[in-house]
Formats: sequence, structure tokens, C-alpha cells
Amino acid sequence: METTPLNPARRRLLAGSAGALAAAGLGAPGIVRAADAPAKPAASAAKPLPPYAAWKDPDSVIVHSANTIELRRGAFGDGVITPSRQLYVRNNLPPPDPSILDDRDGWKVEIQGVKQPRTLTVGDLKTLGVETLATVLQCSGNGRGYFPHKPSGTPWQVGAAGCVMWTGVPIRTLVEYLGGVEGAPAYMTGTGGETLPEGLDPKTLVVERSVPREAMQDALLAWEMNGEPLSLAHGGPLRLIVPGYTGVNNVKYLKRLAFTAEQSPAKIQQTGYRMTPMDAKPSPEQPSVWAMDPKSWITGPGAEGRAVKAGRAVVRGVAFGGMHAVKRVDVSIDGGKTWKQAALIGPDLGKYAWRQFALPVELSAGQHMLVSRIEDTAGNVQVENRIENAPGYVNSSWRDHALTLNVS
Repeated sequence: METTPLNPARRRLLAGSAGALAAAGLGAPGIVRAADAPAKPAASAAKPLPPYAAWKDPDSVIVHSANTIELRRGAFGDGVITPSRQLYVRNNLPPPDPSILDDRDGWKVEIQGVKQPRTLTVGDLKTLGVETLATVLQCSGNGRGYFPHKPSGTPWQVGAAGCVMWTGVPIRTLVEYLGGVEGAPAYMTGTGGETLPEGLDPKTLVVERSVPREAMQDALLAWEMNGEPLSLAHGGPLRLIVPGYTGVNNVKYLKRLAFTAEQSPAKIQQTGYRMTPMDAKPSPEQPSVWAMDPKSWITGPGAEGRAVKAGRAVVRGVAFGGMHAVKRVDVSIDGGKTWKQAALIGPDLGKYAWRQFALPVELSAGQHMLVSRIEDTAGNVQVENRIENAPGYVNSSWRDHALTLNVS
């Protein structure tokens, strides 16, 4: 079984985040904080964790299926980095056999569409360069559970997202090593290494995603996550990381990276993950689910029905800009009628990471609707209402993500 012990560097980072709360006057005695309460225990009828993710914290997650695991809203905590044991899981296909991790450095990836195409091992990649980057990893369907038409697919709420540290070789460095791209390809295409069933057209099943070529500038081929070798659950031994883009574009078990004139012919690209209008069929002409929009949500107090007493409390949450850094976050305790600016707390890990925010408030007895709204450094503001689409993708609505409290 894989285990993921807490490494010293991440322990210091998590401690620093908690220290920032205290330094901002947000950790004083008597303040209500959801993290002070123990994690909500798993329901007696909860589904078990699948073997490849058995090392996850069962009290922090919701197991929707063997390939979909969500972090509970009340389990986000105060650390800027999401612990590996709590990070959500979403697989479009069952993971490969764990034996692919037996020789991590021997894993091969084919690089095409460059002037000197080659097949390289992870060991080869490690000789070219290394960089560590914090990014928000979010499933394209995070927030699907708030769509009133109940789309097919996992009814994620807020927990199909996390902020993690990736370590690997920058793709721009790899491309330079291989002589640059060949011609003027429009897309960067990654192909996953899952085992495909025999007798079926591979294009109908293969996880192969294309993104605009310019995404390569900050992209990585990662072999570590949160300072540890990349687990099978999260795409080890090698994963394509495309900062600012939704999870499906961060291809797991990467076996091929190509620079291509056209988008992948695979079904998951041509008709999957498209912003399909209501009552329409998926089509390649519809916008692909690529870059993330500005988004935030409240993580406490009172997540998952925890009791909140009248008096002073700290409203806390997370916010990210997708392709831009967070400029400010505003919080409302009356459903958006009035707003106050929250403090950004904890370390700033770059424009692709999320920021924690906190706002001390006085909560009177009764019902309160807590909402948050982010503005990024490009002036984009989180939308109030979701973009209606048949599959339930990219729900960034601040109103949908409200947290309603009954204060006693």
C-alpha cells in the first residue's frame, strides 16, 4: 500500500499558514473556527476507499465511486497546501497497475512535434532541469451538484479541488533541449497511459487532451507532488501539469507529449468536456473546458451543519483566479446584500495557487448566508450566477457556493 508521510518542508509550510492566522488576529481564543472541531466522521454506510487510494484520510473525504473521491467542505483546514491524504481523486479510466511505479525513473514518454523528437525516461527528464510550482487542481465538474437540472456525472460540491506543489521539468526547458517546436503547431497534446480494453476503438476511451500551445510556457512534466513521489492516485510516475487549466487537462500517467496542428481526435477532446448548451448534443464547435475562472468559497464556520454560537466568528475560505493572481476577496454574511473585504492570509505561492482569506464578524442568532467573491489582478470578478450548460461544468457562481448557517 502507498503511504504519504508528512515531509518536513510541507510541515513548516502548514505551520506558517496557521501562524499567519494568529498574526492577523484571527486565531484568538473564543473565535469560532471550523477547524477547531474534529472532522465529521464518515457515515456508517460510506463507501470504502479503493485500494489504490486506501491511504487517503477516510474521515476527510466522500467516496462517490472508485474513481471519484471528494474532500469534505469542513476538512479544508487552515493550511494553504492541501495534504495529499485529503486531495480529491477523479479518474476517467481505472488507474494502471501499481507495478508501473516499481521503476519510476524508467517510465518512458514520447515527445513529438519538436525538431528532435525522442522517447525519454523520467530519469532522463531529471537531468534537464527542475522547478517547483504551486497550482490549484480542480475538476471541471466541481460545483456540478448545485446545478438544478442535476446533470449526469458526480455531484461534486466544493471538494473536487485542492492546492498542491508540483515538482518536475518545465516543458519550455524540454522543448528547448529538443531543438524547439517543429513548425507552428496550435496545440500541446498529452496522452495518458491507462490500459485500454481490447476490441474497442482507442479513440473512444483514451485520455488524450489538447490545450492551446501557449499553455506550455508554465507547464511541467511532474514526478513529485507535495514533496513526495507522485502516487498512482494522482498520476504517477509522470503527470502533465497545465497551470490554470481544469483537472482533465493535467493528464495522468503521461506517455506522450506532442505539439500538434489540430486538437486530439479522441472522444474526450472532440465531444467530451465541452460547454454544451442545454438540450444540445456535444460538438467540437462548442468551447472546450480549458482555463479556470475566478472562484472562491467559504470553508467555515459551520460547514457540514456544525453548530455555530452567536458572537464573534472568523469567516474563512479559499480563492483563486485561474490564470491570474488574487487581488482581493470580499465576504458577505447576508447573502450578498452587503460586503466587506477579507484579509488574504498565509503564504503567497504564486498566481496559480489559491489564497486563504479570513474576516472576523459578529454573528447574531438566526440564519446567515455566507458568500465570498474574488477579484483577480486582471480585473475579472467572480460571477454571481453559473453558466448553464448540460454537463454541469465550470460552476464558479458565488451564489451557488453559499454556506447557510443557523446560529444559536
